[in-house]
Amino acid sequence: MKNLKTPLIVDVEASGFGPFSYPIEVGLALDQGQKYCSLVIPAPDWTHWDEQAESVHHVSRDILREYGKPIEAVAKELNRLLQNKIVYTDGWVVDKPWLDKLFYESRIRPEFTVSCLEMILSEEQMEIWHATKDRIEEEMDVQRHRASNDAYLIQKTWLKTRNGKA
Repeated sequence: MKNLKTPLIVDVEASGFGPFSYPIEVGLALDQGQKYCSLVIPAPDWTHWDEQAESVHHVSRDILREYGKPIEAVAKELNRLLQNKIVYTDGWVVDKPWLDKLFYESRIRPEFTVSCLEMILSEEQMEIWHATKDRIEEEMDVQRHRASNDAYLIQKTWLKTRNGKA
């Protein structure tokens, strides 16, 4: 674990929390400190919307229509940025299906692998993870809940805890 370079991190915001939810924003923390974030225009048959989820991410349907990118454009951009790489998520059980839904709808095959963050966390990291993440989040003082900010927070927490010290 300690020899791993800076991991690439993905975070996905969605229309809700259940099986009918879909991705509305994808954010990445890349290996040189860069971030990528894109809102996603929902497919015509993606109609589920959870007001509680919106109260967390503060992205309305109107914002998606105005500032979102087509599903195909987001899929192509993710492939370009992540080609032949592994990207990690702390929410694999939901983020992976949302990414699968995005790629399925776009009819584009993903050219990268999504893995759960726990695959690269040592026991020492897990013991100090939450306290370290909370401290970094407070230091970052991010005003908006966005997928790229969340991915960056996770990446910074991994880097800070990689030696088992916070």
